[in-house]
Amino acid sequence: MSADQETPSDLWAGFDLAAVEEITGPVWDEPVPLTPRRDLPAFPVDTLPAWLADMVAAVAEETQTPTDLAGCLALSVIATAAGGRAMVCVRGRWREPVNIYTAVALDPGNRKSAVFALMTAPLLAVEKTLVELSIPVRAEAETTARLAKAAADKAAARAASADAQMRDQLTAVAVALAQATEEVAVPYKPQLVADDVTPENLATLLTEQDGRISVLSPEGGIFEIIAGRYSGAPNMEIFLKGHAGDMVRVNRQGRDAQHIEHPAVTMGLAIQPEVLESIGQIKGADGRGLLARFLYAQPESLVGRRNLTPDLIPDQVAETYTQRLGGLTMALADWTDPALLTLAPEADAVLLAYQKVTEARIGKGGPLAPIVKWASKRDGAVARIAGLLHLATHPDQGWTRPIDAMTLAAATRLGDYFTAHAHHVFDAMGADPAQEAAHHVLTHIKDARLTGFTKRELFRGLSRGDFPAIADLDPALALLEEHGWLRQQPPPPRTGRGGRPPSPRYDTHPRLSRGT
Repeated sequence: MSADQETPSDLWAGFDLAAVEEITGPVWDEPVPLTPRRDLPAFPVDTLPAWLADMVAAVAEETQTPTDLAGCLALSVIATAAGGRAMVCVRGRWREPVNIYTAVALDPGNRKSAVFALMTAPLLAVEKTLVELSIPVRAEAETTARLAKAAADKAAARAASADAQMRDQLTAVAVALAQATEEVAVPYKPQLVADDVTPENLATLLTEQDGRISVLSPEGGIFEIIAGRYSGAPNMEIFLKGHAGDMVRVNRQGRDAQHIEHPAVTMGLAIQPEVLESIGQIKGADGRGLLARFLYAQPESLVGRRNLTPDLIPDQVAETYTQRLGGLTMALADWTDPALLTLAPEADAVLLAYQKVTEARIGKGGPLAPIVKWASKRDGAVARIAGLLHLATHPDQGWTRPIDAMTLAAATRLGDYFTAHAHHVFDAMGADPAQEAAHHVLTHIKDARLTGFTKRELFRGLSRGDFPAIADLDPALALLEEHGWLRQQPPPPRTGRGGRPPSPRYDTHPRLSRGT
């Protein structure tokens, strides 16, 4: 700098700051940013097989919803078809089942129910078909069971009334018939999808449905159930084991013990953003790893800028989706031992490279360290997603060929997508509740280019959904003032005439009135 150049501080030398402020207005320091909102990626629709990608894009267009909702649900419906019926053999004895848990956070009014209805319709149609096909089998088994019980009861009655010479022989016959009765298994009515269910009912459904069930819901009520809505205490055991495939044994008074060797629970949920904060408060949910089992997404809502005359879902797209998804579900419905999906050598190399990236970032100080519990399951989640993409790509014969490198690479892209959203969601779970409110206020001030306002004026301009009462503004205003975005003006002197005090008035940082 040359001798005749002046620094900003030199320019103010010799001036009284109070006098300067009288001329230029208050001098503001650089404001401290609130916790920055992450720039979240959109769901990578092109990672899906064409028939599935076309349906996701078409549903998102017709319903005018983010592709994230239909995209995450697409993975969940494939997991519903294949969960408990397929497993990825990663390397050595490392096995990953292909059931997953997804949770998409969106505000009310985002047509979540419409998206769920469109994406799950083929599953419900297959479920109805499976029920119809099972009617003759169940009828035969029920008749056989009734006849066997009747024969056993008659034999027991004959043995009871027989003389001593014949009693032992007739008793042996009665015992054999009673054992035969116990061996007659009556199949339960097939069910693929449940809504909000209690942990006890979920265990029962798993027992009845050969170890698999899917919970698909456009609401987040299942978290209230896990938190103890009915039991009064958190109950997440079945959800932990149902994701990992660990053996479940349930003993309840008055019922036969329930034993599920390899449970496979799939969950596809749409929840309100505030539910993210509440599930973070469920006792034990973080420590026991429930939160780490979910693949999260929190897309930006389109409400307020939706196209009111969108393109409708082409019939061909819907028909192909129904055919492919229905065919995969039917093909795997009767499998008892899971299909074993292997990795081609090139796919294994892709996954190993991804594992190295995870390992390098998960340590202390690494970018994945803040979500270490979730990130510890990231590679397994990618393997599961790869299995789902593989089965969706080859719905009629996926179990006969290995997963290729392109499919594994697509799964890693989805892994990166879910990682970015997991960072954001876990930030929200651990954030000061005033943070989100302060963001809403700051956005409103910036959009309106406000140079100043009263608290009452601000309240009138904000949504009652975000701020039901004027007092709800207090934490947000205090936080914004603390960060240097606002200044409260001194209250005017009271006149002594009584009445309601004037609403507090605030000045805003000049950057806000410039929209920067």
